[in-house]
Amino acid sequence: MTDAIDRIGPTLRPAGRTSMRQRWADLLFLHWPVPAAVLRPLIPEALEVDEHEGVAYVGLVPFTMTGIRFSWSPPVPGTSRFHEVNVRTYVHHQGRDPGVWFFSLDAANALAVRVARRFWSLPYHFARMGLSRAAGGIAYRSERLWPGPTPAGCDLAYRPKGTPRASAPGTLEHFLAERYILYTTHRGRLLAGRVHHAPYPLQPARVDGLEECLLAAAGLPRPDVAPLAHYASEVRVRVFPLRPAG
Repeated sequence: MTDAIDRIGPTLRPAGRTSMRQRWADLLFLHWPVPAAVLRPLIPEALEVDEHEGVAYVGLVPFTMTGIRFSWSPPVPGTSRFHEVNVRTYVHHQGRDPGVWFFSLDAANALAVRVARRFWSLPYHFARMGLSRAAGGIAYRSERLWPGPTPAGCDLAYRPKGTPRASAPGTLEHFLAERYILYTTHRGRLLAGRVHHAPYPLQPARVDGLEECLLAAAGLPRPDVAPLAHYASEVRVRVFPLRPAG
C-alpha cells in the first residue's frame, strides 16, 4: 500500500521562533490496534484517523519532562520537572501534516495543568505520579486527582531491551513514534502546534506489569492483546506556538 502522506516534512525544524524548551526522558510507547470506526466519533470532523497499512492505533505514553522553560527565561523552580502520561491516537489534516490527537494528558504539576488547559486548550489532568528504578527496570504509577473522569490511572513495570536506534521511515515504529504536530481545538477552531527534536533513540521494551484504566476514562476500549512496546531514553525538544491548522 502506497502512503501518499509526507511523513518526513513534519520532522524538519519549522520556521519561526521557539516558544519553549523541554527534555523528555524515559518515554514508554505502548500501542494497541483499534478500529478506525471506534476513533472516528472521538476526534474533530476536520481531522482524519491516520492508519498504517490500514490499521489505526491508540497509544499510552508515560514519560518525564525536565528542563521546562520559556525560550526567553530560565526554568521556574517547582515547574520545570514532572511526570506525565498521555492517551493518544494519530490523525492527519486533509491528507497532510500527520500528527497526534490527545484524548487526555495527566501531569504531576498542578500549575502546568492549569496553564496547559487555559492557554493550549489541551485536556490536561492533575495526577499523583511516581517513577522508580530497580535491577534495570522501571516502575511507573499515575493516579488522576482532578478534573474527572475518575478513576483514571496506570501502574506499569517494564525494562528496555536491545540497542537504541532511530526508526526507519515507512516502518510501523516511525509511524507511531515520530510525530511532531499536535492538534487541539479552541472556540471551534482547529489549531496545530509543532515540536522539533532529534529522532527518538527507540529500542524494544518488555512489559512486566500493566494495569491501566486511562483508556476507559477516555471512552476507548483496550483490546485484550499485549501492546507493542518501545522505549526512548530522552530527547531535547523545542516547542513552537499554536497556529491555525493548515
